[in-house]
Amino acid sequence: MEKIQCHCCPQPKPTVSESVFRLNRRTFMGASAVAGSVLGGLSWNAVVAGAASEDIPMPAPRVPLVVKPILVYDLPVSNNQIGWSWRGWGGVQTPEVAREEVARITAELNGIKKTADFPVEFLELAAVHNIDSLRDHPDMAKADLLLVYGAGWGIDSLKDIEKDVIIFQRWNSGPVYVQYEIVSPYFMRQRTDSLRIPHILPEDIVTDCLDELAWRLRALCGLKNAKNSKIITIGGAGAWFQPGSVVPDRAKDIWGYEYLDISYEELEKLTKAAMADSATMAQAKARAEAYLKLPGTKIEPDTPFSTQPTMEFIVNCFMLDKVFRQIMKEAGCRNLTIHGCMTTIMPVAKTAACLSLTTLNDDDYLVFCESDFVVVPAGILLGNITGKPVFLCNPCFPHKQMMTFAHCTAPRKMDGKNLEPTRIVTHFESDYGAAPKIDYPSGMKLTAISTDFASKKWVGLDCEVIGAPHKPICTTQIDVTYKVPSKVFANRLHGFHWMLGHGDYLKEVGYALRRVGIEWENFDDIR
Repeated sequence: MEKIQCHCCPQPKPTVSESVFRLNRRTFMGASAVAGSVLGGLSWNAVVAGAASEDIPMPAPRVPLVVKPILVYDLPVSNNQIGWSWRGWGGVQTPEVAREEVARITAELNGIKKTADFPVEFLELAAVHNIDSLRDHPDMAKADLLLVYGAGWGIDSLKDIEKDVIIFQRWNSGPVYVQYEIVSPYFMRQRTDSLRIPHILPEDIVTDCLDELAWRLRALCGLKNAKNSKIITIGGAGAWFQPGSVVPDRAKDIWGYEYLDISYEELEKLTKAAMADSATMAQAKARAEAYLKLPGTKIEPDTPFSTQPTMEFIVNCFMLDKVFRQIMKEAGCRNLTIHGCMTTIMPVAKTAACLSLTTLNDDDYLVFCESDFVVVPAGILLGNITGKPVFLCNPCFPHKQMMTFAHCTAPRKMDGKNLEPTRIVTHFESDYGAAPKIDYPSGMKLTAISTDFASKKWVGLDCEVIGAPHKPICTTQIDVTYKVPSKVFANRLHGFHWMLGHGDYLKEVGYALRRVGIEWENFDDIR
């Protein structure tokens, strides 16, 4: 009978076969495997060749959401007959007013682009009388999103265009649009009592408010960057106490992931080569020394829970950090998971991977221990929505409207900018290596996401840090409070690991999930 381990770093399942590894390397490296080589025939020296010894690979930025703005307006003409209704509602019904509206829209979109905390590209605004006239326009193929300004009637053909759509309408922010009156009965419900256009729903309609438009663009930018991601899966893709490849396969189907499996044997070869490289180790030592000089950083002395980590542990963390960066650089991605580390990485790297994952996440990678694809998709989505690090952690039982989250790989830059105070300790369960004990400040707002084992439903929670205890559990510990009655909350738990991110992004997560068929529930709505 398999021994059950309830702690945060379970024993790894059997690694993927070397033949699978070679196959995937050919897929993403375009080269055949060579016996004893790394990443399609690249040795450690070849991986770092051509770069200055001090170079530290960094992830590529998120790609922009490409938006096609379209103003739809009418040009009614009077027939000079008394009592004849020759124009509909709306204030954009002449060429002169249409030109003014184009200028207004352009200025608003330039403002959004200038202040956005996510990448967005607005294509040239088209002013037309009917969407159908743009069907063959090359911008329609380029665009991820059609942003339609419904000043006129001619939007009906949107129902046949399989693109994400947001319809913006005015009441007080400029000349009133006719769609302010008819977008629901005439367009979305198609003159019936039921919504008839599955991909355009009431939440895709924005009236007047540019902030309401901006957060939807943020959500769709995050979704674009999360889907079809390449992910380095060291030791293979897994799922916490779930059978075989069921969950990883389901995540791949939903999100379009490309798993790039690396066996522990291959990682061992790469790591040993890095440790034998004097330039790599000199750089790791220099980075470790510089890290310990950062404000708010110190090595924890011996405590009842752990011994003081040695400098060798910390240096080796920065060596491992560099190895992971090089792997992701070669693969052309910023995502990595480790299936298990206690009996695999620790003996090879002579440290734990905890601090390495922290430094990578602080530099805008998305890397996760445990390779738990029950929750990894939440981390990849939330990280791409926010542009900030995320924290995969273990939850504890909710009580008295508080809950504890803990793990050993927390990011220091939860807000994407500022380093929180940190003590470097040993990994709790092994009393080995180096792990961060990060003290998040009381009052910090967090988005918390729980995912079910079936990959069918996620729930979100808006919570606030109320404490950073130091108990005999995983190193970084957070006590949070929330508004949901704990009794109700506890009866609706599912899955295991949670994902945390800085700020409140519940709206964005829910808006994105609708497009991949995952049900979303905001726990804050439970009363």
